[in-house]
Amino acid sequence: MKKNLRIVSAAAAALLAVAPIATVAVSNNSAVVQAADATQSTTDYSHINLGGQTINNNTVANVNPSFTLTGAQKNAQGQVTTDGKLTGSITANALGVTATANLVNGDNGSADIKVTTNGDPSTVIYDGTTNPVVKNFDKVVAGDKYQIVVNKVGFNFGANNAGKKVTLALPNNDNIKFTGSVAGWTISSDGKTITGSLNNNGTVNNLQITETVTAFDATNTNDVVFYNIATGEKATEGNAMVLANYNGQLNLNAILPAIKSNYAALQRVTSDSTTEQNGTYNQNGFAGVEIKLTDQQLREQLKNDGVKVDANGNFTAPHSFKVTATATSEINGKSAQLPVTFTVANVAAPKTEEKGVDKTIMHNAYYYDKDGQRVGKGKITRYETVSVVEKTVSINGKTYYKLANTTIDGKDVYVNADNISGTPRTLKHNAYVYATSKKRANKQVLKKGDTVTTYGDAYTFKNGKKYYKIGDDKAKTYVKASNF
Repeated sequence: MKKNLRIVSAAAAALLAVAPIATVAVSNNSAVVQAADATQSTTDYSHINLGGQTINNNTVANVNPSFTLTGAQKNAQGQVTTDGKLTGSITANALGVTATANLVNGDNGSADIKVTTNGDPSTVIYDGTTNPVVKNFDKVVAGDKYQIVVNKVGFNFGANNAGKKVTLALPNNDNIKFTGSVAGWTISSDGKTITGSLNNNGTVNNLQITETVTAFDATNTNDVVFYNIATGEKATEGNAMVLANYNGQLNLNAILPAIKSNYAALQRVTSDSTTEQNGTYNQNGFAGVEIKLTDQQLREQLKNDGVKVDANGNFTAPHSFKVTATATSEINGKSAQLPVTFTVANVAAPKTEEKGVDKTIMHNAYYYDKDGQRVGKGKITRYETVSVVEKTVSINGKTYYKLANTTIDGKDVYVNADNISGTPRTLKHNAYVYATSKKRANKQVLKKGDTVTTYGDAYTFKNGKKYYKIGDDKAKTYVKASNF
């Protein structure tokens, strides 16, 4: 279940009950959100409501803020024609429930955030905490870095989780951290996690999150493209080979370097109307885009494939597995994904389980290999049930069934189809059906021209004459071979 919720700066704490709305666009022209009912709101929407499920103590909730800042656009004379813009959202996930809080307006129509030039906090781009609000989005320069501080962030886990101890975890990168907490909550030394106990309403309020972002160039519409380094060709999917250690183990640390050694992500930084915008790998005018695949993403992807990763990042290597890497441009925020299939060369491929269907052997049968040569010394006696691959194969002009998931001396095993499905034959004469060489099985008379299915080679009876078994049952029913 996914809920889209809203964040605004307001002081009071209340439970959430609002409909999804659009992401805010904060600009120099207007700081009003695209939601008429939010601008005059006096209700606290500064929470992410994760639903009514009961959590355990020390549950980890993954928090993922995502902000996009675009630079101001200028004309040929250097005049600003379009102000910069900030959009963003914060998502949180716990117990399989994801909630999204969009940045919307708080008191007096101002988002409770502050944007400054990175490394120079005195250069303020936006400050919704002052009166009047500071708005200098016309000064945002594409490619420069800026610091975004979001105040009064809250999370609501529901009253049924009152008093529970939780850890809120941010993505493991250098650009984002918790920078403010409330009494009783502890921020880790790297700012990536904050741990504490929820209040008697199951909430925590007034947290602060700081992220450093690069302002995007809205005029650059070029895509990010993956290339195969060896061939220089574009790649929409990839392959890589790694080796497990002597215990058959791999570590997460080996995966991303293997991708980067085979593939590069590039983006054209200049646009030329006479050439393909995304170009080719060896053209000039391209910027490298970092390929990313975090430990958390790897763990989740491998878990979905049934691969368990321990606390140290080690896992028992399957013969092959697939992961997807992402490259996101700091020029315009465009992303590309590359699914990569890994082959672990020193881990044997599992034998594919064949789907078999049960068939009854109607005539004693020998085992044959793929070349029609007998294998093994045994045989399958009539009326036994065997599992075979339903589609027959032709070997040296004869039709065979392959026994499903069966080998003899390391070889796949085949049985002559005549011993299972039989062979249709046309009678040249009227014929009786016999149980023995002297006794008829019934009073039936088979007519000349009738088609009868016989099974296997003909048997030689005590009278020295040959008879074919007919009828796909255990009844003693035979017809003289000379009648066909």
